Amino acid sequence: MPPAPVVETARLTLRPPVAGDRDAWVALHRDPRTYWHAPHAMAESDEAAEEFFEATRQHWDDRGFGVWVASSHGSGDVVGVCGLREVDRDAHFLNLYYRLGFEHQGHGLGKEMSRTSAAHAVEFLPRLSVRALVKEVNTPSVRTALGAGLERVGTRVLHDDLPDEPPSTVFEAPSAEAVGSFDEATREQILDLWVRTNDAGGAVGFTAGASRADVDARLSAAESEMESGMRVAVVQRSAADERVLGLAFLSEGPNPLLSHTRWVYTVMTDPAARGRNLGRLLMAGTHRVARKLGVEILSLGVRSGTGTSRFYEACGYHESGRVLGAIRVAPGDERDDITMTRRLDDRVLRPDPRN
Repeated sequence: MPPAPVVETARLTLRPPVAGDRDAWVALHRDPRTYWHAPHAMAESDEAAEEFFEATRQHWDDRGFGVWVASSHGSGDVVGVCGLREVDRDAHFLNLYYRLGFEHQGHGLGKEMSRTSAAHAVEFLPRLSVRALVKEVNTPSVRTALGAGLERVGTRVLHDDLPDEPPSTVFEAPSAEAVGSFDEATREQILDLWVRTNDAGGAVGFTAGASRADVDARLSAAESEMESGMRVAVVQRSAADERVLGLAFLSEGPNPLLSHTRWVYTVMTDPAARGRNLGRLLMAGTHRVARKLGVEILSLGVRSGTGTSRFYEACGYHESGRVLGAIRVAPGDERDDITMTRRLDDRVLRPDPRN
């Protein structure tokens, strides 16, 4: 499935640039207030900014993805640009690029659009890693890269750096890949992650305080299903040191009439990195793996009272069922068992009118 050319976030529409965006693009890339950290990086003329604009449109024509123009839902005004581009054919990575108009800074829009861009790349553009090249002096952009889920992995000298200018820091998104079995080191990291997630209040199949032995038994059961081919693990790993950051399971049921569907189980990311977009990146990788398996519909269960429904809604899921009070967390504390579903072809879910 090709990447969608237009993507909606909570406050923004991200779309390919059209001819009518030229003036807004030039103004954005010729405003010295947004280049305070590197004045020499600003387009040296309106003509140079226009060349960048046309190159961006050509990138879309050639590759089917690129840097979006971000416009506000309310006014339709262009607030900035964001997206991914191949800097050159030999770079072997996608560069996460984002720039906000000066008057739109400070409202979290950069984080919103960069998080969406990174997740979109993990889901639809897995051929190349996702990176951002940022000067450490540009602290707002550093925060944006970190908030999008990227980590520091090294440095890189850019072609337009001044002779005495420090290199840019390279930030890279974690990987998320299908795994059919766990080696000993990976298994131990997953067990640690599961225990820490549960202890931090995550809804991952246990009540608070579950023993490590109980979690180990559940992990062993999952491994048995993996051996039988009924379950696949999606493991998220750090780009910096390959440690396990997240985990999700895709489970197939025994009913052949449901062979085009899977259940997503035990979604978890490192509790120490909450707020860093890892969950969104993990779900994006899970969707990519499911599509590769030929899956059309994904469902998952959510425990009410955790606030996670909003997260899954942002990942494209919709509530499709609810059993009231089915989850007894503690005596007198009963939660709803909510089923949420997403079609991976993004067709609208509609009930069958036949009784």
